[in-house]
Amino acid sequence: MKKAPDPVDRHVGHRVRVRRLLVGVSQEKLGDALGVTFQQIQKYEKGTNRISASRLQQIAEMLGVAVGFFYEGAPRHEGNAGEDKPSNGAAVDMSSDLFWTSQDLQLVRAFQRIGDSQVRRRIIGLVESLGAPPETAG
Repeated sequence: MKKAPDPVDRHVGHRVRVRRLLVGVSQEKLGDALGVTFQQIQKYEKGTNRISASRLQQIAEMLGVAVGFFYEGAPRHEGNAGEDKPSNGAAVDMSSDLFWTSQDLQLVRAFQRIGDSQVRRRIIGLVESLGAPPETAG
């Protein structure tokens, strides 16, 4: 029986994927720069294959982030072995964050181009209010 990928490996791979897509780099281009196939990049992104420390450093440099970026929000190995937990101890549902749609990426890219911080805050407020559950009349 094949062992499931470690939650931290999945998280790091997912963060590689998200960052790669945000900066517009294909799996093939990243693989070429690292001297591996695009299939290997796919395995990294799924968490099927672990990324070595030196390889993660190369990826971070290619994608313009610090290595720590890939670990932000990663689950911790405390408590039950099969349960994903962030540093605050709350359970994490990894499935909700595993795959971004093209619309998610389009929104993030457009948002990043907004230079005015006040406009950015207003947009965040708008999006949060649109995503809030409707208030019940009481």
